[in-house]
Amino acid sequence: MLFWGFLLLSVAAAHGSHLNLDSLWDQWKSKHRKQYRGLESEGLRRSIWEKNLQMIEAHNQAADLGLHSYHLGMNHLGDMTSEEVLEKLTGLEPPPRRSSNNTLAFEGLTRIPKSLDYRKKGLVTAVKDQGSCGSCWAFSSAGALEGQLAKTTGQLRNLSPQNLVDCVTENSGCGGGYMTKAFAYVRDNQGIDSEEAYPYVGQEQSCLFSTSGVAADCKGFREVPLGDEHALAVALYKAGPVSIGIDASQSSFQFYQRGIYYDANCNKEDINHAMLAVGYGVTSKGRKFWIIKNSWSEQWGEQGYILMARNRGNLCGIANLASYPVM
Repeated sequence: MLFWGFLLLSVAAAHGSHLNLDSLWDQWKSKHRKQYRGLESEGLRRSIWEKNLQMIEAHNQAADLGLHSYHLGMNHLGDMTSEEVLEKLTGLEPPPRRSSNNTLAFEGLTRIPKSLDYRKKGLVTAVKDQGSCGSCWAFSSAGALEGQLAKTTGQLRNLSPQNLVDCVTENSGCGGGYMTKAFAYVRDNQGIDSEEAYPYVGQEQSCLFSTSGVAADCKGFREVPLGDEHALAVALYKAGPVSIGIDASQSSFQFYQRGIYYDANCNKEDINHAMLAVGYGVTSKGRKFWIIKNSWSEQWGEQGYILMARNRGNLCGIANLASYPVM
């Protein structure tokens, strides 16, 4: 307690006067083009922003002392609580139970490369921004389909998350959804449109799918055995980018900036956010990590990515809901 009290006092000293905070607040609003209706609304948002700033500063001072393996940074989510982020920017709705007939099996394969990064192999499109629509599942699904398309045809194309948001009736659009239901839709629908043909608008609308815009198809999907991180790594190596789900409810995740993310408070049973695993690696100090693509814009994390601790007890449930499409 004394240590954390010292950190908080250091944060206050670093910020200096209230006038300095005024300047920082104005700079942040300008950078992220934030506008508020009325003084009361802005006062609330500034209060949240100040608390988040204090938390970030305290965490980073501890990280500088070697107490954390990652650093945080103020970003465009600075005026939101972790509860608001969970409500507006996630959207993964896992089924009550997983199917058992689609579980992958890579028999006899136990050795995999030390590192893998599909961004360097041309299988990953640019980072997107889902906005305040619970469509993470659609971006994760589209990303996995993009990877398979590039792997099988050599063509890397942006596929349409909006097509999935509007047309996958088994899911709930901006209200949430699940990746294997999206893969099943593409299989049964005999295609998904390109982003160019069916652009993202960040809200639900009537299904506007057109066969003239189809850019990819799939035969079905496979699921990684529950909680098996080695199987997830094997799936990445053998198949390509993999859709995954994690618990994204921690404020440390909201403001992740760089380093290998590990938060012991992360709940691997309460998974709420879908992303895309595009590789894995190991640091010079032997710390293993996953390379994960998010859909919160390039302003978040390491240009839209996070390195998450690998083989650390299935951190945040990263291997619990992993799946990929088959083309």
